[in-house]
Amino acid sequence: MPNSPPFWLPGAHAARRPYLSARGRIAAALRAWFAAQNFLEVETAALQVSPGNETHLHAFATALAGPGGERRELYLRTSPEFACKKLLAAGEERIVEFARVFRNRERGALHHPEFTMLEWYRAGEPYQTLMDDCAALLREAAKAAGTREFRFRGKICDPEAVPERVTVAEAFERHAGIDLLATVEGSSGDRDTLAAAAKRAGVATAADDSWGDVFSRVLAEKVDPHLGLGRATLLYEYPLPLAALARAKPGSDVVAERFELYACGVELANAFGELTDAAEQRKRFAAAMDDKERIHGERYPLDEDFLAALAHMPEASGCALGFDRLVMLASGAERIEQVIWTPVVDS
Repeated sequence: MPNSPPFWLPGAHAARRPYLSARGRIAAALRAWFAAQNFLEVETAALQVSPGNETHLHAFATALAGPGGERRELYLRTSPEFACKKLLAAGEERIVEFARVFRNRERGALHHPEFTMLEWYRAGEPYQTLMDDCAALLREAAKAAGTREFRFRGKICDPEAVPERVTVAEAFERHAGIDLLATVEGSSGDRDTLAAAAKRAGVATAADDSWGDVFSRVLAEKVDPHLGLGRATLLYEYPLPLAALARAKPGSDVVAERFELYACGVELANAFGELTDAAEQRKRFAAAMDDKERIHGERYPLDEDFLAALAHMPEASGCALGFDRLVMLASGAERIEQVIWTPVVDS
């Protein structure tokens, strides 16, 4: 970070070394856990045709030069998701990756432009199984770090405690007094109704905010600070407008099979019961890129190879966990740079 001493100064490195040592122990423990569960560790390519198609994720662009000098634009991945799902289509059933991923315009105590995402998939298994996986990983990380509690900014979480499970609708009602699902109809959200409810809850919105933007403001200001306190929280059944790459919950036309894991008020993981309907996924990607172009003035191409692979992909569930954040909470670090061996230098 600007105005910080170089990480390579012996004194600065010595201060960070306990956190880095914990990182290594946690990585080894989680690798052993996945191996015991018969997962195969994979390594997928960081260079991709599409970095991902989410409205507010920003990628690093580069170019692939051929032997004759011809050039093709590629991107550093924001997630290994597309590549991992292609491996599921190829026949793999349980895979895990410690993936280096890249996100532009992200820097702060919990954000870094290059970080490690722990991502795993289970073919033929329900996404509720991933909730149990998350609870197990918290326990393994705590044991490896030699701690009985996770800590961040004065908030404490017991990694041994059974996580609470609360739906997104329940959380909005409990912490913001908002009937969220009353503003949802299928894959669309009533922006004005949600914005009015947000205003009553004391959350300011902008005139050009979409339904999803208003949702995110309420989540960040009213809901997130209450999650993962004392014990981890599994926030599940996200509204369909925010399904992303998740399928709809069976029998529901308003919520999806998606959950997020929180500890100490920090979002640690995002999981899906995976969507395998290529036409529906294309529709969602196109809508997200339309929003991205409207808001940020850019759009990313679709990975047609990924969409083709969806037709061959089995029913599956998958989870992405911010490994660096997990190490932070388990080791007591205050900033993400403390748990990254060589942080990106921007000054």
